[in-house]
Amino acid sequence: MFRIGVDIGGTFTDLYAWDEENPTADGVRTAKVLSTPHDRSVGVLDALAKAEIAPSQISTFVHGTTIATNALIERKYPEPALITTAGFRDVLEIGAQRRKALYDPYQVKPSPLISRRNRFGVTEKMSSSGEVVVPLDRDQLREIVTEIRDRGIKNIAIAFINAYQSGEHERLAREIVLELIPDAQLALSSETQPKLRELGRFTTTAIRAALLPVVGDYMSRLEQQLQNEGFTAQLYIVKSNGGMMSSSAAKERPEELIESGPAGGVAAGAYIGRLIGDQNLIVTDVGGTSYEAALLENGRGLVTDEYELEWEMPIIVPMLDIRSIGAGGGSIAWIDDGGSLRVGPHSAGAVPGPASYGLGGDKPTVTDANVVLGRISPDLGGKFDLDIEAAKNAIRTVADPLGMTVEECAEGIINIVNEGMAGAIRMVSSDRGRDPRDHTIVAFGGAGGLHAFEVASAAGVERIVVPPYAGVACAFGAITMDIRHDLEATFYTPLETIDYAALNAAYEDLENRARTLLKRDGAREDSVTIDRFAAMRYVGQSYEVTTPVPSGVLSVDSLDEISKAFYVEHEREYGVYSEEFPMAIVNLRVTAVGLTDKPSDDSMAGSASKEVSAPRERRVFFDGSYKTIPVFDSSSTTADLLIPGPAVVEQEHGVVFVPPFAEAHVDRYGHIIIEKKEVAA
Repeated sequence: MFRIGVDIGGTFTDLYAWDEENPTADGVRTAKVLSTPHDRSVGVLDALAKAEIAPSQISTFVHGTTIATNALIERKYPEPALITTAGFRDVLEIGAQRRKALYDPYQVKPSPLISRRNRFGVTEKMSSSGEVVVPLDRDQLREIVTEIRDRGIKNIAIAFINAYQSGEHERLAREIVLELIPDAQLALSSETQPKLRELGRFTTTAIRAALLPVVGDYMSRLEQQLQNEGFTAQLYIVKSNGGMMSSSAAKERPEELIESGPAGGVAAGAYIGRLIGDQNLIVTDVGGTSYEAALLENGRGLVTDEYELEWEMPIIVPMLDIRSIGAGGGSIAWIDDGGSLRVGPHSAGAVPGPASYGLGGDKPTVTDANVVLGRISPDLGGKFDLDIEAAKNAIRTVADPLGMTVEECAEGIINIVNEGMAGAIRMVSSDRGRDPRDHTIVAFGGAGGLHAFEVASAAGVERIVVPPYAGVACAFGAITMDIRHDLEATFYTPLETIDYAALNAAYEDLENRARTLLKRDGAREDSVTIDRFAAMRYVGQSYEVTTPVPSGVLSVDSLDEISKAFYVEHEREYGVYSEEFPMAIVNLRVTAVGLTDKPSDDSMAGSASKEVSAPRERRVFFDGSYKTIPVFDSSSTTADLLIPGPAVVEQEHGVVFVPPFAEAHVDRYGHIIIEKKEVAA
């Protein structure tokens, strides 16, 4: 039986499978097929067919998907209605009244997730302590729901002011909605994320309401298609927090899938870091449409609850701090109004794709630039023949106006996109007080190894690791994940006046709910671990830092440990801390994990070949001219093989470029480790 990981990207759908009955490298199967935008589930079935795995042979299926992100960014969802407290109808549109560009008079805010005509205010009011100030006007609400029903809207967000303290009015509103629209799909802010600050809570609830029909329809369709082919196992979905949950839970909490795909890469990074003995990593992934970067510290990805889908659209669920930019193989090169060469963020995607794919694309892309430069094999590693002339013609459309040769322009495209990728690395490291030079880059994606060394050099990182399955790394990471749920609640209190009985009761409630969710998702009781955290700040600050909190019964004796943990985290994030100012807890969080079986190290050991074959040669353009350099096949590179640059290493689903002044060596797991050459004095 196989454990299957699948990741759907904008251009490709990737699969990694591990045979539980053959825990060696020989028991691994991989596949990469073009994504199917018209119906993403078709790409999943295509990948299974290419790997020659029947759904009836699957014991565990873990699925990473960008369906939630794409639906929100492209506004492709049945528009929901919002029912909120009278006077707060426009919170989603007003935002926090911040400017993205301080001095740009022409900036335009993104369109709200729910248009104003579908946002309704109803008379009600809860106090900030959860007491009823103004009762819910039920008659007025029935009129509103009748209008929503008459418009044919069935996915509805209910977000009342101060509902983070008491969801009583929201629950009453749900009863009334279901009386009039029995098949409505509802999202309540008090159940979605009961945290203070209404913008984040309202936005997150609106996102859940928007995605309920989108994710629910996709999951149900995929499950049915798999079951028709004999699938009887559990389908798990990759979450934004770096864990996974059952598909039934995903249908209920789709807002937790915003970074579902890239989160698999972080899990893969943690697994690889353990193998290579390096726990401080920067994981990068070059896809067809985007470039993602995330930082791992002590083997764990950094988590944030300050993620913004778009400007002024905060999502307040705990998520891995993954930064994405529009830079990938399909990113299109263009000339701006000032006559400068630019790359991205627009992408050719899977359809029509880069010009070199021969599928009708005619725009110059990063992939076309790599093809022109000779860094990518003309037959794409035996997958299909690339149209080199089409790639040159596409590049020529920007080269000629700039007075450059095709090769010079192609190299310029690569240099520009590399600088953009280095910027994403700085966002996850320097912007959070971490020095990128203290980390190793792990390069994922089919083109990750093509750009890795030059991107690392621009970011100041000196060591790069390209794993043997880099081209399907997010799919691989999916099957290394544990079941995970993060639950939060508002609990504001200055540290010196904590009601410890109430604090212990609040943590106990969160932990009990978390255990229930883990059990529902199939976690074994003896595999469960639960960690506590608190969002803390100095009194008067407007931002918090996530601070670990000891387990067990908390008392005044715990105060010193909590305070010291806060000092450590505040200094890590902002470079300073003070023992003089009073502190406060704002929110509580528990992270509950149900450990799962992982691929054995033996399935990775032996990825390096037992025998080496002589490299081929190919003309590759770099540093302004063509050079003939060796091209190695990763399937015939032995452990400890030294590969001096310049050279190309071709993997099953990816390509690695080792430039001059660099050298690579292969470890026992087949990782290609690239570092600068040591120059003799």
